[in-house]
Amino acid sequence: MTNYGFTKKDWTLFREKLPGWQEAYMDKLNKEYIELLSSQETPAHKFWALEKRIRRDKNDTGVQLNMKRSNCIFNIVSLINEGAITMADLDDFSDELKESVSRFFLD
Repeated sequence: MTNYGFTKKDWTLFREKLPGWQEAYMDKLNKEYIELLSSQETPAHKFWALEKRIRRDKNDTGVQLNMKRSNCIFNIVSLINEGAITMADLDDFSDELKESVSRFFLD
């Protein structure tokens, strides 16, 4: 057991999987932006709605994050909360990491 609630292998795996997770999340956001821009709203409304969304979304963990080992569990929890990944995406990770993450979602 480590001090952070995950193993060295988990940290390596997280760093390997993260770019793919982020690409998929940004692809999802891009599709939402296209939908917003394709709406029947006025051009000004669409412009400002898109600007507001991008300003908010660019701070999501699925877009950018602080890549520190000590933030690994918190980053994974944020990715799940944002819908960038699910618990099923953690199948390859250790039971220790999955337990650490699960603690954040207990009733």
